[in-house]
Order: sequence, then structure tokens, then C-alpha cells
Amino acid sequence: MIEALSRRDFLIKSTLAGSAVPLLSADAFSAKPAVNADPIKVNIFSKHLQFLNYQDMSEAAKEMGFDGIDLTVRPKGHVLPEKVETDLPLAVEAMKKAGFSPLLFCTAVENATNPTDKKLLETAAKLGFKYYRMNWYKYNDQKTIPQLLEEYQGKMAGLSQLNEQLGLTGCYQNHAGRMVGASMFEIWQILQKANPKTMGAQYDIRHATLEGGLSWQTGFNLIRPSIRTIVLKDFMWEKTNGKWGPKNVPLGEGMVDF
Repeated sequence: MIEALSRRDFLIKSTLAGSAVPLLSADAFSAKPAVNADPIKVNIFSKHLQFLNYQDMSEAAKEMGFDGIDLTVRPKGHVLPEKVETDLPLAVEAMKKAGFSPLLFCTAVENATNPTDKKLLETAAKLGFKYYRMNWYKYNDQKTIPQLLEEYQGKMAGLSQLNEQLGLTGCYQNHAGRMVGASMFEIWQILQKANPKTMGAQYDIRHATLEGGLSWQTGFNLIRPSIRTIVLKDFMWEKTNGKWGPKNVPLGEGMVDF
């Protein structure tokens, strides 16, 4: 991985840390990748280009040297869920003009029985996308944590069945904070009833380090068989107004042990 970090200055330090890498094999985690291993493709998260229209976004990503775009198809994203049938084809057309193929997209999808979620995934699949990040589930005071995790197991299983029909792979991202998935053990739990071929994890090393401290490797080893995409970001703790909090920094300048 160290040698890979020099590629195009690791794509402008991965645009100050926020890029996704799809299609991971065991070789991607090896110190010495196999000679015939496919090159890792890095996709910029379109959230960082939110101020640009589809064409300008695509051209900017191409100019910076990225291999593709992880497109936001969610509320306040580049494509709004309620306009997915009209706007997503336009975004894909712009991406193709810049030489990109649709591959990754980020959503607020939670449930296969939700008509909006279902339509979004159907539309994206028809346009050629293969991987998507779903929304984060939440805890509440009405049910216990084990009860909610069991409920979310069922939703993940339902999504994995829909993914199989559409030729998609869903990914649940580990994210620091109070939502489901700050701990890898939570993600491992909710994936237990899902089809592992069509539902997995999006591994975020920044959030894993923030939440895991010195034990992030334990969570990584647990979830490793389920990892389908990874997110490359870095951070460091910073004290502001007497309170400690995480600050995002360019790759290699923070606490993440790449």
C-alpha cells in the first residue's frame, strides 16, 4: 500500500481524504500484491464536488486523475432520490463523456420494501452501477440494542435479496458516533442473515481508527471477509475551546496507520 500512495501524489492526497476504492480482493490487503492483481481504482466521493454540475464534476475528477466517481444519490446529494429516474441518467451521461463508467454510488437506502429505495436501486442497476453505500441504522429508546440489531438483520437480508435480483452489491459503512456501525461487531451482527455475495461492508479506516483506538485491527479482522469497498481518509485529534474532537487531514498527516 505504501508504494500505491505515491500514485499521482495519491490523487491530490485523495482530495484531502475522501475517496472510495471498490472491488477488493485478498491481494489488496497484502504487503506484496500478486503480479497479476488488477490495479486498484480510486473513486472520488462526489460530496467534495457538490458545488459543481454533473459535467463540471466529471471533468474535475478526470483532471485530478481519479478513476471514477462515487456519486451521491441521496437527500441533498448530486442526485435527489425523488428525481432519480430523470437526473441519474444525466449524471451518468456526463460521467461517460469524461471517460468514466458508473460503478459506485452513495445512498440513504434502508429497506427493500420502501418504494423510493427500491426505485433508486432499480434505476441505478439499469444504468450500470455495481456498488452502493446504504444509510446508517439508528438506535432508539423503544427497543433494546439486541432487539434493534435483530430487526436490522432482517432489513439487510431483504436488501441483499433485492441486490441479487438487480446485480448490485450493498455496503454498510462503519461510522464513528452513536449510530449502528461505529463498532465492527455491530456490522458483523446485522450482516449475519444477508447474502454475503450481495451485501457487505464499506470499510472506513478513519472511522475505525477513531472508534477503535489501539484495537481497530480486531474489528478489521472480524469484518475483513465482508469488505467490498474501502474509504481512504485520515484524521487527528485536536483541542478546540477546551474540547477534544477529530479533525480531518490529508492522507499520511494524521493518526491512521496506512
